[in-house]
Amino acid sequence: MATNQLILDVQKIREGIPHLNEPVIPPVLIIVSGLPGTGKSYFSRQLTARMPFIILESDTLRKRLFATPNYSPEESQRLFSACHALVEELLQKGQRVIFDATNLQERHREPLYHIADRLQAKLIIARVEAPAEMIRQRLERRKKTLTAESISDADWEVYQRMKPTRQRISRNHFAVDTSLDITPVINKIIREITR
Repeated sequence: MATNQLILDVQKIREGIPHLNEPVIPPVLIIVSGLPGTGKSYFSRQLTARMPFIILESDTLRKRLFATPNYSPEESQRLFSACHALVEELLQKGQRVIFDATNLQERHREPLYHIADRLQAKLIIARVEAPAEMIRQRLERRKKTLTAESISDADWEVYQRMKPTRQRISRNHFAVDTSLDITPVINKIIREITR
């Protein structure tokens, strides 16, 4: 991708960040991984209610970058290149960042691992899941209330198409089942961050 395009894309997705939090040492990157409807955004909001983070949610940033997303590989490449550049920029500024995207394949997570390693950021990975029937119900409910401002366009068909592409996470990670009380896992993550 042309460097100028990347700079413009990063500027565009950065616009939605209202303010930076107090810098911390080391900075923290939480990679949230999970299929549509598992509760990734719910988990991210619950964690941010307990500790200040900047949430970078790929669905929101996609719609900021592309008025009418087509979800093509080229569009996704542009989006995630900009997201990764913004993650790096925020970590360099001592921020705690949650990157909320499906992040289903190791090749999609590896650039984030490298950024965290290079900047000596504390890296935490959360695999978010829920029972399939609960996910189906959530996605059906989401579909019924879909508006132009809805964050995610993913439905049950998208979930089923993506499910076989999910790969095992190679690094230590937390498993978050959003059909249960997630408070104990959030407590463990906060302990890990503040250690």
